[in-house]
Amino acid sequence: MMDWVPVVFIAFKVLVFGTGMFFAIKWHYEQGKKGKEGKEKRSAVLRASGKVAAVFVLLLLALSLLAFGLSKMLGLDLSFP
Repeated sequence: MMDWVPVVFIAFKVLVFGTGMFFAIKWHYEQGKKGKEGKEKRSAVLRASGKVAAVFVLLLLALSLLAFGLSKMLGLDLSFP
């Protein structure tokens, strides 16, 4: 007898990805019809996303340094073999 769990999960995955692809294609098609609204808006969005990415990288670096410092303080050995 075949197990029903993989069948259900694969069907769900196909349904979710199919729906996502449909809406992605629809959104891109509508954006193409809309035309170019302005480079100022696009540059503002790119500038803001660059700032968010930079802040994320800095916070990731600070968190990793904090984690390594705390582990050294607790006496954990983090050296490579």
